[in-house]
Amino acid sequence: MQFIGAIFLFALLFALIQVGVLTIAFDKLGLSQGSAMLLLISSIVGSTINLPLFTIDATRAPDPAWQQRLRWMNALGRNLQEGKVLIAINVGGGLIPIAFSLYLLRHNPLPAFIVLIAIAIQSGICYWSSRPVPGLGIGMPILIAPIAAAVIAVTLYTEGSAPLAYICGTLGVLIGADLMRLKDVRALGSPLASIGGAGTFDGVFITGIVAVLLA
Repeated sequence: MQFIGAIFLFALLFALIQVGVLTIAFDKLGLSQGSAMLLLISSIVGSTINLPLFTIDATRAPDPAWQQRLRWMNALGRNLQEGKVLIAINVGGGLIPIAFSLYLLRHNPLPAFIVLIAIAIQSGICYWSSRPVPGLGIGMPILIAPIAAAVIAVTLYTEGSAPLAYICGTLGVLIGADLMRLKDVRALGSPLASIGGAGTFDGVFITGIVAVLLA
């Protein structure tokens, strides 16, 4: 499923590149065309990779749709167990956005206090607007996070609104819709929960791009 999603996202990104939308967004972040393409390709490829972190007890048995997937995923060495939920972090939707946010913080004079406030507000909005979806994961309306991030960035720090929008937008989704929702994944009927993975990857990626365009 993640592989199919990555193909769809790649096609969407190719279309956006053709009309110059992504070029505008990455220009506002100070990235060269080569660096932007490296970030895009790394994110898409990384979206298929989940790095295991730890397991927690599940309060609901895996949905029937997961039973067959559980067997072949274990055959691939995932070591998923019934009655447990494996918490992982997605490379493309988790590690890369975090690393790029740290890069932006280092190369832009953003006040630390403003950044923390922006991330806290965005995390609260993402937590409030996200919902557990049994058998799937955490779902959230896709436009709420980018619009909120852009408004927060422009309001708090206009002169650095583009990098601030990306940072608070992506980290806010990861914190509010993933980390703060870890308590809910026990009852989703899924043996795997990926921080920044599945639908959240789309949310993180699109939030970052759209928030920068709007800021």
